Amino acid sequence: MKKSVLIVDDSATLRASVDFTLGEEGYRVHQARDGREALDLLAELGGKNEQIGMIITDVNMPGMDGISFVREVKRTPFKFVPILVMTTEAQDAKKNEGREAGASGWLVKPFKPQQLLEVVAKLAS
Repeated sequence: MKKSVLIVDDSATLRASVDFTLGEEGYRVHQARDGREALDLLAELGGKNEQIGMIITDVNMPGMDGISFVREVKRTPFKFVPILVMTTEAQDAKKNEGREAGASGWLVKPFKPQQLLEVVAKLAS
């Protein structure tokens, strides 16, 4: 069994698509609608000693946006988990902000399932 991946996005359709794509390749997928829900889920998973191999997050979400979420994750026991930002945002300034927050990679939507699988295979430890 491959590692677990946490997908954080306010779009249920996108979460379902990523869940399906990764699930077909043997990854276990956890889902959260925004950064706050994802932090709660990480705390719950950490309490169960469940390992997360990678986090994928959107940038534009209600509640807590993706960049703030990345910063918060870096203050938790999951700080070494690679984080892929998957968003419609393609500006260099946003990418730099994500990198400075601690993101490991950036994938612009829309993406092809094969692209996602290749990135996850590289980053998920």
